[in-house]
Amino acid sequence: MSDIYLSGSRDTVAGSRQFDTTWILSLCGTAIGAGVFFLPISAGAGGFWPLVVATVIVGPVVWLAHRGLARFVLSSKEPGCDLTAVAEEHFGAAAGMLITLLYFLAVYPLLLIYGVGLTNTVNGLLVSLPGMPPVPRPLLALIVIVVLMSVVLARETVMLKVTGLLVYPLVGILVFLSLCLIPHWSRAALTVIPGIRDFTTTLWLALPVLVLSFNHSPAISAFALALQREYGAQAEQKASQILCKTAAVLLVFVMLFVFSCVLAVTPQDLARAKGLNISMLSCLANKFNNPLLALSGPLAVILALSSSFFGYYLGAREGLQGLVKKMARHQGKSVDPRKLNIGIAVFFLVTLWAVATLNPGIPGMAEVPGGLVILVILFMMPVYAIRRVPAMAGYAGRRSNVFITLAGGVAILAMVCSLW
Repeated sequence: MSDIYLSGSRDTVAGSRQFDTTWILSLCGTAIGAGVFFLPISAGAGGFWPLVVATVIVGPVVWLAHRGLARFVLSSKEPGCDLTAVAEEHFGAAAGMLITLLYFLAVYPLLLIYGVGLTNTVNGLLVSLPGMPPVPRPLLALIVIVVLMSVVLARETVMLKVTGLLVYPLVGILVFLSLCLIPHWSRAALTVIPGIRDFTTTLWLALPVLVLSFNHSPAISAFALALQREYGAQAEQKASQILCKTAAVLLVFVMLFVFSCVLAVTPQDLARAKGLNISMLSCLANKFNNPLLALSGPLAVILALSSSFFGYYLGAREGLQGLVKKMARHQGKSVDPRKLNIGIAVFFLVTLWAVATLNPGIPGMAEVPGGLVILVILFMMPVYAIRRVPAMAGYAGRRSNVFITLAGGVAILAMVCSLW
């Protein structure tokens, strides 16, 4: 196996570019969930100018944080080890089990939320079609979950291609909506200049919102291992390049949409939407009564939720696999990989279908603890490993480590304060 990982398998530049582009699209798809349609409200309600400063900061933060996590995965002595296995290798069995458990508990509830959201969106779209008979929710939920899981359970190349097919129209819709709003731009947002204290507070609270909106950490482990198979010893360098391009794509297209929305509505509209807990698409549809917004909204949400579902499924599956393997090893037992994969697939199918069928009310606060764990793993764990793990000592002494530590600390503190 080591020979496969020590030498890249690509023989052509065109093949390498296609591989890189496919992963850029997949990582972008993981990041651009339905939350992007709430981002103009949550990040822009504090004013235009704090959002400008936050945008300048968040690009490097997202790139460097995900690069650090990819380096952590690639730092194992044994090629092919995922995030949970590397955590155990570097920090010991007990800490590895704790990190794996927290990682799974952070990603899995978000996966459930995506399953519920997709079922609700598809159901709403079907109900709006004239002459369409209602589909029983248990059947509809089963169809939605089976279709999504069939993509994830196929070969990695199939999932990546499907994700790419979803991301292109999703980005196209974001650009389309952004351009459609240009005639409605006004100077109302530009005239609101908060004081130093309000400016700082808004910037502080906006940072974790933006970072989590661009978060693609659940797919980083699978991404790093794919690079290891593809590029061998050059995997770390390629990871840095691809993650930089991913952050740039996210920054350009998502923030174009955010700024266009903020300039097209008033601060009062954003505050009202935040109070009603409605998405930016609903806010725009109510304000401009545009049929194109009503039509593109459900489609954009379905595309965003589906592409994110795949990335979060990879993370949740990795976490659960790690838990089962570690518990079995602790009891002196071995796990059949084939039976483990089948069992995990059945577990996800049943639980996702059950939750999507029951359609529980999931409060927004349910995402906060998961987001907090993700921030700690994304920011702090790689930096801590650089100081404590010999395999990552080569990354010590760099200014980027200080930057990520400060940015991560600020984001985590803001997330903690949002609990109260």
